[in-house]
Amino acid sequence: MSTVEERSEELPAELPAQRSTELPAGRGPADRPGFTRRALLGTAGAGLLVGAGAGVAGAVALDRTAGGAAPAGAALGAGRVPFRAEHQAGILEPPQARAQLAAFDLAGGVGRDGLRTLLRRWTAAAERLTAGEPAEEFDNQVALDAGPCSLTVTLGFGATLFDKAGLADRRPAALEPLPAFPGEALDPARGEGDLFVQIGADDALVAVHALRVLQRLAVGTASLRWQSAGFARTPGAAARPVTARNLMGQVDGTNNPKPSEDGFAAKVFCGAGGDQPAWLAGGSYLVFRRIRMLLDHWEELPVDRQERVIGRRKSDGSPLNAPAGSGEGTPVDLSAQGPDGALAIPSDAHVRVAAPASNGGAAMLRRGFSYHDGLLPDGSPDAGLLFLAFQADPRRGFTPVQRKLSRGDGLSRFLRHEASGLYAVPPGAPAGGYLGQQLLEG
Repeated sequence: MSTVEERSEELPAELPAQRSTELPAGRGPADRPGFTRRALLGTAGAGLLVGAGAGVAGAVALDRTAGGAAPAGAALGAGRVPFRAEHQAGILEPPQARAQLAAFDLAGGVGRDGLRTLLRRWTAAAERLTAGEPAEEFDNQVALDAGPCSLTVTLGFGATLFDKAGLADRRPAALEPLPAFPGEALDPARGEGDLFVQIGADDALVAVHALRVLQRLAVGTASLRWQSAGFARTPGAAARPVTARNLMGQVDGTNNPKPSEDGFAAKVFCGAGGDQPAWLAGGSYLVFRRIRMLLDHWEELPVDRQERVIGRRKSDGSPLNAPAGSGEGTPVDLSAQGPDGALAIPSDAHVRVAAPASNGGAAMLRRGFSYHDGLLPDGSPDAGLLFLAFQADPRRGFTPVQRKLSRGDGLSRFLRHEASGLYAVPPGAPAGGYLGQQLLEG
């Protein structure tokens, strides 16, 4: 996965026009010493694995880095991401500190009308919760004293939804099942599903509360199929701006393409024309993968061996073609040779196999979260990456890139893909309308 180089205090040009993080009057960043705009919104920064991130290249990873002193709790809780915009919240925003991912299956006989009712109820609840207000129904008050905490709720439609809701003629051609890839061992019970929900917040209780509200609103209409909890760096956790590290200890997120670059939107969001349905214009496709890291095996490798697997130094993320200490922003030179004449970056190094030039320019907007769910029966950690990648067409993004990485990436020896899902993510809710209205009433 390519990674983001931009590290200025300014946000990418597209973001303010589409959605901003708001604070109540009198509580702006300027009112708090050391609390920068970057600390509030995060920066275009770390993904979970350098290069393709757990087996996917050319992906953008937006993560939070901290600038200055850690913000006060009240300031962190006051961060608000507006619910309504051209695109759904939770796509362009940097990953929050906590995430709840879940999929639901429609009950038998619900049909199109029942789905419409559910989406209206979910939209109303999500809009209130993301504003820091109690839900009108089924609010258990566990987050009553918390602010919005940058809460976002993002909805996606699985392929199976369309037949169940009588919408088979509106199912996108690109929502075809992902092919099988070498080495994966997928558990259907922890993937797929009719309706996918990504909930992010900078407070765990706020995220769990939002999922619980949506779950209770769905009773009788849809049931929970699977649920996963993830985490990323908390804003203000670092004393200086720094790209986050993943559970392998690797500085992760360097050289991602920036949203301000020409052509970025076309790689992430669907346009009209071709075989893309009109209702999905302004929306996206989301690939979800639960990827376990074989941490016991990884940690047995000496640091220099780990660096050769990745193609970057663990200390500061600098590429192996450059001197130590040169920094992660140093360009990767895949043709560079070491003193012995061998390639400075090995032929199966992650950054080489994942380079955009090696993958026809394929790109995805990635919002990955780490997870750690204890130990497996053999005593190894059940930990790794909840991979989320938004893209305009998975047939030209995730699928060809993952096929290549699964066969030639040295990092694949330390990863196991254990669950998967593909979802069509509709555009933002129209004014006065609900999420998915373009599909159901377009």
